Amino acid sequence: MTDAEIQDFVTRFAAAWAARDGKAFLDLWHPEGLLHTPLVDRAVSGSELDRLMEVQKAAAPDFVWQLLDWTSRGDVVIIEWQTTRVINGARFDWRGVDKFRIKDGKIIEERVYSDTAPLRAFRKGETLEPITKF
Repeated sequence: MTDAEIQDFVTRFAAAWAARDGKAFLDLWHPEGLLHTPLVDRAVSGSELDRLMEVQKAAAPDFVWQLLDWTSRGDVVIIEWQTTRVINGARFDWRGVDKFRIKDGKIIEERVYSDTAPLRAFRKGETLEPITKF
């Protein structure tokens, strides 16, 4: 991919999140693409991204996704992101990284890397404790 193509991809991906637009996500995906994320119990096909977005919007209507940084090499694009929402009156921030493999200008594979411990603790009504206190 050229630098311009990569920049265009990153811009369109961030715009799809900003709009929370399932159709815009579908336009980014190769027909055979797969999403691997720790938030879903199975690999998600690219053709299901609009439905996944609808589930996420229903579960977290105030959810905001923000692009923090990105880099690329060949057909691999890495995007660092942060999400924010308000839960029980408190701001909740969560960060992660998505690694994409691009084929013919579309996502053939996306792997989401994020620490799910804060989400799991919140879901159980627990406070997340650090492993090491320094």
